[in-house]
Amino acid sequence: MTTDTVIPPVLAEVVRSGFVEGHHRGSLVVLAADGSVELALGDPAAPVFPRSSNKPMQAAAVLRAGLDLSGERLALAAASHSGEGFHLDLVRKMLAEYGLTPDDLQTPPDLPLDAVEAETYLAAGQVRDRVTMNCSGKHAAMLAACRLNGWDETSYLDPAHPLQRLVHDGVEAAAGEPVATVGTDGCGAPLMAISLTGLARAFRTFVLAEPGTPERRVADAMRAHPEYVAGTRRPDTWLMREVPGVLSKMGAEAVQAVALPDGRALAFKVDDGAARALGPVLARALRLLGVDGPVVERIGSAPLLGGAERVGGPARQAEIRATGGPGRA
Repeated sequence: MTTDTVIPPVLAEVVRSGFVEGHHRGSLVVLAADGSVELALGDPAAPVFPRSSNKPMQAAAVLRAGLDLSGERLALAAASHSGEGFHLDLVRKMLAEYGLTPDDLQTPPDLPLDAVEAETYLAAGQVRDRVTMNCSGKHAAMLAACRLNGWDETSYLDPAHPLQRLVHDGVEAAAGEPVATVGTDGCGAPLMAISLTGLARAFRTFVLAEPGTPERRVADAMRAHPEYVAGTRRPDTWLMREVPGVLSKMGAEAVQAVALPDGRALAFKVDDGAARALGPVLARALRLLGVDGPVVERIGSAPLLGGAERVGGPARQAEIRATGGPGRA
């Protein structure tokens, strides 16, 4: 007996000096405003780990636990922050407001996620730190929810912990499907696997939720303070700042989810986890949704360099170029 192997479609090509030197395969789904599947490439029904694209659901869970966050604090609870000074300052303030310290965080010590910030940080003689890790805002909010409810703070990352059960149930409710499996994310938090279709549906749920609900509060905070969700040099920030009403969140291993205020949404994952393909694929998918303009052009720009120069110039496509779409897989 043989088993057919489904080869995911090419979502992006790596083009150097006019020569295609590599491919990035993956799966992508686009939802129409009514929630129906408008475009499916690859296998968007298969479960994936959304990685940090799960963070809006995790932030909604701390609100359901009774933690009254808003504004920049709530945006930071849903963040993969760049480790810029304003990020780190607010994490420390959030901890202090609930009688917590950086030592209470169970994030692994790390450098700032943003390369420029990491160079500045190291040049100042600083070392890897728990606060600097890009998930520290989320962890600070989780610990604050535990302190508020009298829940055990040493086991807040246990999948059986009351807070993590709220996250699990919230992911299922937003995605409209059961969690396929539970793993451990890079920051140590439980990680719920859902399909890309479920992930797009979850983001659609957040932007269409009634005002005042946990989901809508998270979406509104992220959109109002996108620099706290990512950083000043990050595509999620650019997109939410420049396209009104858009909710956007990337995840490690080249995952991305976006929802427009009218309920249209998309989610994709590049199979090899190459972050360099995120921007071009996101830009192409946004154009399929009718979103265009300078910010989309900026997000989609992924030049390849040779000798510190763009190889062959733009005319020779020295770039990572998105493929796929209607009529092409």
